[in-house]
Formats: sequence, structure tokens, C-alpha cells
Amino acid sequence: MKSQDVRKQFLDFFKSNGHLIVPSAPIVLKDDPTLMFNNSGMAQFKEYFLGNGTPKSPRIADTQKCLRVSGKHNDLEDVGFDTYHHTMFEMLGNWSFGDYFKKEAINWAWQLLTEVYKIPKENLYVSVFEGSKEDNVPFDQEAWDIWKTLIDEDRIILGNKKDNFWEMGDQGPCGPCSEIHVDLRSEEEKAQVSGKSLVNNDHPQVVEIWNNVFMEFNRKADGSLEKLPAQHVDTGMGFERLCMALQGKTSNYDTDVFTPLIEKVEQITGLKYTSDEIKNISEEQNKTNIAIRVVVDHVRAVAFAIADGQLPSNTGAGYVIRRILRRAIRYGFTFLGTKEPFINKLVEVLANQMGEFFPEIKSQQQLVTNVIREEEASFLRTLDQGLQLLDNVIAQTKGSEVSGAKAFELYDTFGFPKDLTALILKEKNMSFNETEFDASMQEQKNRSRAASEVSTEDWSVLIPGNVETFVGYDKTENEVKITRIRKVDSKKDGILYQIVLDNTPFYPEGGGQVGDKGTLVSANETIEIIDTKKENNLILHFAKQLPENIEAGFVAKVNTDLRGSTSKNHSATHLMHLALRNLLGTHVEQKGSLVNPNYLRFDFSHFSKVSDEELRQVEASVNAQIEAQLQLVEHRNIPIKEALDKGAMALFGEKYGDNVRMIEFGESKELCGGIHVKNTAEIWHFKIISEGAVAAGIRRIEAITGDAVKDFYQNQENTLSEIKETLKNPQDILKSVASLQDDNAKLKKQIEQLLKEKIGALKSELEKDFQQINGVNFLAKQVDLSMASTKDLASALGSSKADSFVFLASIEDGLPNIHCYIAKELVTAKNLNANAVIKELGKYIEGNGGGQPFFASGKGKNAAGIAEALGKAVEFVK
Repeated sequence: MKSQDVRKQFLDFFKSNGHLIVPSAPIVLKDDPTLMFNNSGMAQFKEYFLGNGTPKSPRIADTQKCLRVSGKHNDLEDVGFDTYHHTMFEMLGNWSFGDYFKKEAINWAWQLLTEVYKIPKENLYVSVFEGSKEDNVPFDQEAWDIWKTLIDEDRIILGNKKDNFWEMGDQGPCGPCSEIHVDLRSEEEKAQVSGKSLVNNDHPQVVEIWNNVFMEFNRKADGSLEKLPAQHVDTGMGFERLCMALQGKTSNYDTDVFTPLIEKVEQITGLKYTSDEIKNISEEQNKTNIAIRVVVDHVRAVAFAIADGQLPSNTGAGYVIRRILRRAIRYGFTFLGTKEPFINKLVEVLANQMGEFFPEIKSQQQLVTNVIREEEASFLRTLDQGLQLLDNVIAQTKGSEVSGAKAFELYDTFGFPKDLTALILKEKNMSFNETEFDASMQEQKNRSRAASEVSTEDWSVLIPGNVETFVGYDKTENEVKITRIRKVDSKKDGILYQIVLDNTPFYPEGGGQVGDKGTLVSANETIEIIDTKKENNLILHFAKQLPENIEAGFVAKVNTDLRGSTSKNHSATHLMHLALRNLLGTHVEQKGSLVNPNYLRFDFSHFSKVSDEELRQVEASVNAQIEAQLQLVEHRNIPIKEALDKGAMALFGEKYGDNVRMIEFGESKELCGGIHVKNTAEIWHFKIISEGAVAAGIRRIEAITGDAVKDFYQNQENTLSEIKETLKNPQDILKSVASLQDDNAKLKKQIEQLLKEKIGALKSELEKDFQQINGVNFLAKQVDLSMASTKDLASALGSSKADSFVFLASIEDGLPNIHCYIAKELVTAKNLNANAVIKELGKYIEGNGGGQPFFASGKGKNAAGIAEALGKAVEFVK
């Protein structure tokens, strides 16, 4: 059975049983501060389990793209080494929100597996929760009794809290679960060892394929459990593992989920992947297999993340994506012999394979390919740089063991992998101190953990059952009551309080727009709101203190100055998006944005630099729309199909509901939940202040509006006045500046001529100081020249005599520099190396450098060390 059919049969089965089929949410989460990525099927439904929202249907089924590479669920280091862990995977799931419970969930699971997919019943085992005295949760008798009607009792396993009690996190909805495991071993292996004994013991062919979670509790901050108001079902079945079972394979990578990608890697590298079914393979082949598994797994995770709007970067979710990709590049570099970008060539295969069900990978194929190709090229350059740095470390190491701290520095600062360092050192009969490396790694993790550590108390609910309302589109001031509060303590921000209001004018951060600030005012006090965010469908107002009387009535007041500036920048972003598409083409799509009171930042897909003339045209277009005084047309709650039919732009990577908000300014039509001006005239003026590359095929524009533009032009005018004053107020300032440039060019030529004459005179003078030592013309001197001129002089002196060894030093801007020239015949005959000379003598000036065997240069910090370096130079020719 093909993987596409496996997916389709799952969804068709649950559709026939009254479930609404919904699309996968983006793999990258934008409006959930507690998670970077969708790491489970239930992540997009958290608000329903918490009772903060109402689902479109009480029964839902889907297949969700998941990524597990950070936090509690982190499978990254397992990927490649076994046959069933993945970074990105699909989670097939069926959900009940206060509707059916254990009986239906278990019976449907069994029916689908054994009657639709026709998995032999004798290959299946199930588990139920044995109970927990600690949590005062009894043995799950109900699940046991249901399973007894479907399967022999000797195939039902009791599971402990670790295996059979599922929790969303340290706090939140949780409950006992019932897992289904499949035994894929041969009949001979089954006869020797019972599959029952291998369940939950990390056996590669006895694996869990489906987990039915029965959500009935809420874990509180103190660790205790309380009953949820309603009972829910949350199930998850690993798509890749299911395909393995249905296709008669013993490895996920032998299924058609991965084989097209593997075949492409084989074609590119000329290497062969061996199936997991082949035993006793060589160590070399095993390394090849692991590397190919890493590459084909990781390209899926990276490609879908980029398609969903997350570019590789040095922070947050972008850093995780970059780290995954670099792990794949490194395995290819080390074990597949790929010294040029190649992973980007797999994107086309992936798009053809999965584009029908996940259209985003098809529509974003070119962008994903470009970004991965550029990232590959960049990291391969970093690997080359790392190799040079490692050479330097080796040269400075006495003995055969490199410092673990140095190896960690290579890893941490330059991204140079630990195992590649070990491999290169092994080839030179060396190693590094792993204990020191691990200590440095742990120290960094501790620092990182301490910086991000957050403790969150339980909600204190003041008004139960209240559903909050956002009124910020119409109001900036409103009478409110506090419905719930909780305390949050973090190393980064200290103690803060999160406040939820019954109806709020404060806009929560989202869609690129920052959250509102303002105040809560009662008869007796004023509480400052420093930020507003959304979490699990609750709008959270952040304050450094709570009101003395939290049950009082308040007036919520948004800071309208900040709100006004932000709304101008947000509306200008829409106008600019339209202008870019009209000017550059409809391939331009938003790939990220930031809208705050000070400026706007807009990332978009485009294949080349936007020229100065094009930027002027974009500015002119936006300002024309501002001058046209376009009225805001807001469709606050219309069906998404109607909005798209009207021409509204929907962004990849965004999660939209059935009903959406559509914003129109003339021809500009976008789906958007943010705050906007009522008329474009309010923006006053638009000015682009920068344009540049973010990644391959992604450009970034930063711009300003309103008062910021006034300030910009005022600063320009002040700068111009200062220039005029410095130039003694000439009548024609441009002519005066041009004259200065001409004078400067003439003076530069004169200085260059004087330098040539000085170098020539020095060369003639120093040629007399050469010494004959062991058949070598040796010279070591300090000169009074710039670094560049000293380098030229060393080369000229070296070329003036046969068999020469020249070592020169000088000081520029207080910093020492050194240069070594060695005649090429000496490099060969006497095994001399200018690179090694600079590395050794660079120690005396607290510096380093490098170059070719016949010429190398270095720079340092300690000018006082020059004399000793000059004195030691002669030892190389003695």
C-alpha cells in the first residue's frame, strides 16, 4: 500500500465516522509563546482542551506536520542512528472534544488497523495505565475491559506513568493513555522471544504506532491533578511507522516515504544505501547508511519549515532549523564526500512526492531550494574555515591531546562539529579531551537554561466561565473587570503578572505587530501594562504589579501614541506589499514582518537586489496611495473563500479559520488581524531607510512613517548644516565637496609615491643587512611602515636575493604585525614553511595568522613582543 493511500484511508475512515477533516497547521508556531514548533498533533488544539475556545466540530481528524528537535521532545541526536526516529514526522490523529470517549476511540482504532489496514491481530499488543498512587489515579479498568472484548488478555500490557500517562507539559491537560504496538519481526524471531517482553524497550521492530490519550485531568503548578470540565480524546499515530508496518518493512527508511529521496542521494553521490534487512554490513557502509538517513530526514524538516515561513537564522526557531540543516551538510561532507551543495537538489523530489497533500511545499519549491542552497554554500565555507582553525589548534598543541575547551570553542563559535574534529584528529593520531568538552557544553547549557527558566503559577480564576472579548478594533479605552490572574517568574524578566480581562481594547502581539501597552486605572490606582500577548486563545496583559483590589472595576487605556504610530507602520506595510508586487512581480510574497511604533520591517521573496530606482518607485507608489486618502474598508468576519474570491492575499505559514478579517486600502487586499489607520492620509509620509538580503531569495526592507519621517528629514537637514559650516558655508556645497574629493585623490597619489620611494630606500638599505646562515640569506628587522607596506617590502626584499628568508615586523595603530618570505627553493630543499613561522612567532605578539608556505602574515595585540619574535626567527635557519 502506497503512503498516499495510507494517509487517505485514515482520513476517509474517520470522515465516515462523523469527523471533520482539517488541514495541518503550519509546522512553525507563530502565536504560541510556549512552543517554537508544532511538536504533536494536539498542539493546534490546545485552546479547546483548556476550555478557552470552541472547535469547529466536536469530532476532528487530520494529519499534522510535527517537528521534535528542542525542549522536552528532542529526537535530533537519535535521527539517523536508528530506523524510526525523525525530526519531522506526520501525526495522524482523531479528536473528540467533550464528545465520544474510550469506547469509541478504542473500537475505531482496532477496526481501522485490523479491518481496513488488515494488520494481523497476532502482531499487535496494547497497553493500559496501571494507575498511580502518587497521583491518586486508579488502574484504567474501563480501557482494560474494552480491550478484553477485542484482543487476548495476554496481549494487554500494564503501563506505568512514564509510558501510559500523557501530559502536555509540566502543567496543563493530561490523562491516561492506551498505546498500540506492532511486532514486525520474522516468525523465527517471534518464536524465540515474545513480542510482549519487547514492548517499550526500544526494539526497532517492536514499535508503538498509535497512542489513544484520554484527557480528563489538569496538572496544576503544585503537581496535583484536578478533573477537567469535560472529557476529551487525543490520539496520535506515527504515519511513517504505520507505512513501515503496512509495506512489510522493518525500517521507516525502506518505505516509499523515504525511498525516492534516498534514490536521489544515491544518484548524486554515487554511493549506495543498503536496506535495514541486509545484515552484517561493513562499518564503512553503516556510516554511509547513517549519513543518508540523516540527509533525507533533515531535508524534510528544513524544507517544510522554510515553506511555512521560518528562515534559518542565528536565534530562536531559525537557529534550530539552521542547526538541523548543518547537521545534514556535515554528515554529507564527512561520510558522503559531498564538498559542494547538494541537499537543495532533493527539494524537487520532496515537492513532487508530498505536494498534492501539502501544497505549500510545491508553491514554495523555488524559494526553499534557493535558501537551502545558500545555507549549504555558507556552511561549507565555515567548514573550510574550521579546518584552518583546527590546523592552528593542532600546531599550538604539545603532545597528542587537544584541549577540550578549544574543541568546544570551535563547535560553539564556528559551528564546527565535535565528531568531525575527532575524525580529523584521529587521522593525525591525536584526540581531544572529551571530559573538558562535555564540561564546557554543560556549562553553556546551564547558562542557557538559567537565562530562559520560567516558573508559572496556576491561574487564579475570579470570574469562572467568562469568555473574554477583544474590542480593540473599535475602542482604545474600555471599562473592564479582571477575570483571572497568574504570577510568572523568569530569570530574564523577573516577576511579572499576567492579567486576563473580560473585554479588552489591548491588541496582543501577532501577525508581526507588537502588543499594545497602556494602563489599568481604578478609582484608587493605576497599573502599567507593559506588553500584551496571546496564549491558548487568552489575551494576557503583562504587569509588574497587581492592583491592590483585583475585584474592582477598571478602565483599560491603550497608549494611543504608540498604537497610532504602530498602526501607521502596519498600514504602510500593506501599501508597500502591493507596490512591490506591482513593480517587481507577483512572485513577491511576505516572508516575515515586524511592525512597532518606531519602524516597519518587511521580508519578502525576490531573486535579486532591489535597485535604488526601484526603491524610489516603491516609495512613490506608497506615498501616492497615502495622498489618495484611501479609506479603510474592513470585512471583520467573512468566510475565507469569499475573502480569497475578492482578491485577498493569504500568507503561507499562517493559520486561518473558516471566517477571517480582510483589510482593504484601494487595490491592497490582505487577510490581517492587526490594527490599521482609518484613512491612509493619517500615515503622512513613507520613507525606506534600508534594503538588503536576509537569505537566498529573501530581501528585507526597513521603512518609517509619520513623525519618524519628520525626524529623519530634520536629522538630514542638521547634518547638511554641519557640513556647510565645516566647509565655511560655500555657495555651492556639491562643488565644494567635489573639490575636496579631487584634492584628496591628488594627496593620495602623492603619499603612494612617497611610500614607494620610502620602501625603495629601505629596501636598498636593508639589503646590506642580509646574513649568510647555513646557506640561507637571512634578514629579520622591524620597520616603520604600515602593515600593507611592510608586507610589500618583505616580498620585494625576498625577491631581491636567492635562497632568502625574510622576517619583518612593524606597528600600525598600536598593534604589531609580522610577515615572513621564504624563497620557494628553500621551502622544498630545507622543508621551511612561512605559515608555520608566523604561527610560532605570532605567540610572542599574542596573535596569529597564516598564508602560503612561501609567504605568510600575522597580526597581534602585544607590540612589546616584537623584539623577542625577531630574536627567535633565526632559529628556523640554524
